[in-house]
Amino acid sequence: MLKLDIAHQRLHTQHLTGTRLTIAEEVVEWLGAVQSQDYAGAKWAVAQRTKGLTDTDLDQAFATGSILRTHVLRPTWHFVTPADIRWMLALTAPRVHALNAPYYRKVALDDTVFAQSNAALIQALQGGQQLTRAELAAVFEQIGIRVDDPLRLALLVMQAELEGIICSGGRRGKQFTYALLDERAPQARRLERDEALAALVKRYFTSHGPATLKDFVWWSSLTLTDAKVGIDLVKSELVAEEIGDQTFWFAPSTLPAKSPTPQAYLLPNYDEYISYADRSAICDPAYAKQFYPRENSIFSHIIVVDGQIIGTWQRTVKKSAVVIERSTFRTLTPAEEEAVVAAAHQYAAFLNLPLMLAA
Repeated sequence: MLKLDIAHQRLHTQHLTGTRLTIAEEVVEWLGAVQSQDYAGAKWAVAQRTKGLTDTDLDQAFATGSILRTHVLRPTWHFVTPADIRWMLALTAPRVHALNAPYYRKVALDDTVFAQSNAALIQALQGGQQLTRAELAAVFEQIGIRVDDPLRLALLVMQAELEGIICSGGRRGKQFTYALLDERAPQARRLERDEALAALVKRYFTSHGPATLKDFVWWSSLTLTDAKVGIDLVKSELVAEEIGDQTFWFAPSTLPAKSPTPQAYLLPNYDEYISYADRSAICDPAYAKQFYPRENSIFSHIIVVDGQIIGTWQRTVKKSAVVIERSTFRTLTPAEEEAVVAAAHQYAAFLNLPLMLAA
């Protein structure tokens, strides 16, 4: 398998090429989880893998709860489906809690405080109530839990998400709200740990492969030991291929022929296409720091041509148009430029706005 073959296959397994999916829930279920701390970018990530969902369609899916948003991996927000949210949290939350432990200690949060805060959340949200973070802060203050430190408030809410007590409600205007998970996803599945581990490993390598165990560990927050156990449980359903000193796992499938013309995508900053510990198969290492300057920094929106990251883009949404500015790492051919412009028009159509390309 060559570097370009890895990129070509990932585009296919992630449904960026080939058959597109129909609804938002299908995309999120296929990928397992879709990173979504940038809500606007995450909606575009989902829509690109469908037959033409719009920004309004994604807002509606989120409002009705067909896709939910919670802290489940790494830790950061992800879209997950109501069916998957409970078993996935049960599997990953202990690891995310371990990552958060130094921050819990820093702001004096312990099991006693969490028991009080979680009980207060259940009482405040029961009966279909959906409250903003500011309103949750008021709930905590009423029972004497200090939330003057923004980090303390964020961790109180995240801990309740990880424990499966709350998840996203619908938005109130531009504000996000929280609801009880039991009420938002009453049919959520529960799995035994090994069953959940096998499900998550298979889901990742089927939807993100070819990928390595280290890629899965980075994506899932689980340990390498867990990853090895998971692979052993499902390896009969996957293909393994050695490249140098690395083993790549993926699901058997028939790849479509490569397009004779360049295929371009304007992907959002945290798209699942970059959800790998090693991104060398999809980006020349010489370019990597131009879209990801340093560890723990914010990714730029990326331009992908034929599976390779070749530039970044920014958008400014106005009432009358969306303005897109582009910066490429190399000179594009006329055909590549045409493909990038076509991708920009697709984004404008997603927003139902005219496109303005900045000079």
